Amino acid sequence: MILSGLEIEKNLGKNIIIEPYNKKQLNSNSYNVKLHNKLLVYKNDILDMKVNNEVEEIIIPESGYTLQPNQLYLGRTVEYTKTDNYVPMIEGRSSIGRLGIFIHVTAGFGDVGFAGYWTLEIFCIKPITIYPDVEIAQLYYHSIEGNYEKYNSSKYQNNTDVQASMLYKDFN
Repeated sequence: MILSGLEIEKNLGKNIIIEPYNKKQLNSNSYNVKLHNKLLVYKNDILDMKVNNEVEEIIIPESGYTLQPNQLYLGRTVEYTKTDNYVPMIEGRSSIGRLGIFIHVTAGFGDVGFAGYWTLEIFCIKPITIYPDVEIAQLYYHSIEGNYEKYNSSKYQNNTDVQASMLYKDFN
């Protein structure tokens, strides 16, 4: 089952941490998260799963930055989150999707026990200007049944910034 907005709020400070938290971003069954001002783009046209692919940093100015089609941008949420006893998930907001922006290409599924910032895999259909602090995605929470082990990744747990893929570590 998906938690209602009231249930999300009831769990704040216990099973759900969202920092900073703003009640205005709470919806009937989700919480809107904002886009940080930093993006990463891969430098090479051809990526290799077995290596640490180099990235370039882009800072989104207050005046905006125009995303280009066929370019993968990695961003992150302004909000730090931590979740216990629920499965956190992220989706792009419908208003963002209607502008042709995909917020996560494949990785919208979180893990019980995840703590950190959400890395956003951003892709657009047409050139579009984006801005820092825009409410770009929404978190929602599923209940989980049965015993489970908390998420404990040496790659992504307790991250402090945008993270490029660390799949290369799986090959070592």
